[in-house]
Amino acid sequence: MTMRTDVQRRLTDLLGPAAVIAEGPDLAPYAVDWRKLFPGQPACVVRPSSTEQVARIVQICREARAAIVPQGGNTGLAGGAVPDASGTQVVLSLNRMAAIRDVDPVGMTIEAEAGCILKVAQDAAADAGRLLPISLAAEGSATIGGVVAANAGGVNVLRYGMTRNLVLGLEVVLPDGSIAHGLRRLRKDNAGYDWKQLFIGSEGTLGIVTAAVLRLVPRPKHSVTALLSVTDPAVALRLLALAQDELGDQISAFELISATSLQLVAKHAGLKAPIAEGEWFVLVEAASSLPGLREAAEAMLGSAFEQEIALDGVIAESGAQAAQLWALREHVTESEAREGKSVKHDVSVPLTEVPRFLDEAGKALAAGAPGTRVNAFGHLGDGNIHYNVLVEAGHDAGVVNRIVHDIVAAFGGSISAEHGIGQYRVGELARYRAPVEMELARAIKRALDPDNRLNPGKVLLP
Repeated sequence: MTMRTDVQRRLTDLLGPAAVIAEGPDLAPYAVDWRKLFPGQPACVVRPSSTEQVARIVQICREARAAIVPQGGNTGLAGGAVPDASGTQVVLSLNRMAAIRDVDPVGMTIEAEAGCILKVAQDAAADAGRLLPISLAAEGSATIGGVVAANAGGVNVLRYGMTRNLVLGLEVVLPDGSIAHGLRRLRKDNAGYDWKQLFIGSEGTLGIVTAAVLRLVPRPKHSVTALLSVTDPAVALRLLALAQDELGDQISAFELISATSLQLVAKHAGLKAPIAEGEWFVLVEAASSLPGLREAAEAMLGSAFEQEIALDGVIAESGAQAAQLWALREHVTESEAREGKSVKHDVSVPLTEVPRFLDEAGKALAAGAPGTRVNAFGHLGDGNIHYNVLVEAGHDAGVVNRIVHDIVAAFGGSISAEHGIGQYRVGELARYRAPVEMELARAIKRALDPDNRLNPGKVLLP
């Protein structure tokens, strides 16, 4: 009996045949990422229904020296949740562990299992009059475990921070099969190391998150959305400073969108901005529990025109109109895909350096990869730009990556602001991170997973 068949048999004995997928078309969705860039071949897929089952699966695989690839909604953009092509790695899907265990509107917390869909958790919080302020394009399919493992970002990071800022407690199965029970709901806990931080953003390479306690916030009663056009990113930063002066911490999103992005959206999605054309656009959203928000936003817009910061602008008159403005931003990625092949970059630089980064990266690409087109958009409020480069046949993606990432490094930025490393950027991380930082990461991996059985080949090179 081969190692693969022995593992399948033992896992089937543990879970029952309905919870183990070893062949056939049902295996396919677990074997490739949603962008279909990283096809793999799992030994089998296991779908536990409890933390105890996850722990036993880890123990069985450890005894059989089989690697495990944890998987949530499989919506990641870096190939971090799919197996390699060896046919020896077990995919551990958490989609059957989807319960919301508790919602506490007074303590403002929600406890959910790893397989719970983010949108389901958002709705449960809303039903309790609270807000779970993680907002992603994939929130209808991304899971809580994946969101935590990837330290997901999204459009609300400016106000609420990354997922890391919202995690109060975790339940994690460690590489030896033991369970770390840390589902505490404490806002203040300085009793020793905050070990949960190791697993947030670790992409399943250090442990398997099976449940989380997340912080909720008061649900705003009022919101306002505005779209404005500006001449360039430097002026967009002036607009951000003005908005912060006028609206303060009520700003929940501040998105920068290039004219190229909106041209693609008009071409492929049939959506057009309801304001005069410009080179750059800014989508601003603010929310508050107190009245007077719209008046403050209108005053801010007036100041922007008086100071000649904004060329044109509009404030949504209804929720439907706000959704239409957000649709412009949300269709950028889809429209880019319809346009053709692109080399994607999820980068961040210090906020005040965004204009210089965009200028210098554009010039470097024009010189080193002529004929490419830049489609830049993203979360200007937190310094995260999705800097995608449209390419034609003959363009070398490696050359494009090197040009962009060298500029990012020169500005003291990061080659992955929110999408993670996965297998997509694993070589790039080794190139751009300082050796002492890489050795620190490897030391943590060796300490927790010395046999490299959890999600090997992701985040760190072997």
